[in-house]
Amino acid sequence: MRKAELVSAISEKTGVPKVDVLVTLENFFTEVKETLADGENVYIRGFGSFVVKKRAEKIGRHIKKNKAIVIPEHYIPAFKPAKIFMDSVKDQVTDEEVAKHE
Repeated sequence: MRKAELVSAISEKTGVPKVDVLVTLENFFTEVKETLADGENVYIRGFGSFVVKKRAEKIGRHIKKNKAIVIPEHYIPAFKPAKIFMDSVKDQVTDEEVAKHE
């Protein structure tokens, strides 16, 4: 499902105009990005958490030059689904449904 499809689905289910739904979603995405950029996590009960994860410094390899390079420690955004959310997906999704959407 793409963003446009998500906006349409929410609009149909709630009766809110698509433009308002789109503005709300865009503002939600912006707030999550800004909050994570500030180093804070976003917790949504029953859905999951948007968290900032620390990646430790490591040695990588530049394949073309066959040289070892140091990748400094850095932070990445991640999503951790809530247990209730994971359980509902496990109970409802089958392998056939996943294969159909690939």
